[in-house]
Amino acid sequence: MARILVPLPLTDFDPTEVAVPWAALSEAGHSLIFATESGTRAAADARTLGRGEGPLPPPSLWAHADNIMLYDHLVDSAAFATPIRWADAAMADFDAILFPGGHGPGMRPYCDSADVRRLAGEAFAAGQLVAAICHGVLPLARTRRADGQPLLDGRRTTSLTGFMERLSIWMTRRRLGDHYRTYPETVEAETRRAIGSAGAYLRGPLLPHYATRERADLGFIVEDGDYISARWPGDAWTLARRMVERLS
Repeated sequence: MARILVPLPLTDFDPTEVAVPWAALSEAGHSLIFATESGTRAAADARTLGRGEGPLPPPSLWAHADNIMLYDHLVDSAAFATPIRWADAAMADFDAILFPGGHGPGMRPYCDSADVRRLAGEAFAAGQLVAAICHGVLPLARTRRADGQPLLDGRRTTSLTGFMERLSIWMTRRRLGDHYRTYPETVEAETRRAIGSAGAYLRGPLLPHYATRERADLGFIVEDGDYISARWPGDAWTLARRMVERLS
């Protein structure tokens, strides 16, 4: 069975985009190994869980109850409690890699990390399965190949779309200020620049469906060889099921 590396920021990652693939891949018999910058346990954005102190986003932006339950099970797992360090990870020790997303300032060390970008480059160079969702596409968009060209140059991909990102910022600004604005530029804008004129950026349906365990077909993903991308937590079950199929 496959060994899948999951690099995480220490805070602000989306719980659904980690817990759902963990559940689906673990149930299929695969092993997930988590990695953080310091090698200490990570924590999802409490606001997305409807928890934490101070103002919360509108309930429509909270994780769904069944995915919150999966996240609580994930937090109790031994693998999640004992991550390795980004700097100590090498894709030669793994079969695939998943780049989850999230939002907020806690995502920046992850999206900016040279070690996370190195892992992306190693996985692409080795032809391993690479999956990314939401802001998890940013480390790939910021990685350069050995020839100096963007890692995603000429690729088909999606990511958190500009419309989705701007809508979430608008919905939460009164309560949370700029918490949902991770960077001044949208993920879509950076990703489009990275894929260049030879690539294709696919936004998916303007009004997306939210995939579930029972209806994993409802989400939207984009496949390009061994690279799979998705937009938001509503696509997590679709992405996870496709990873299971590809690794099997």
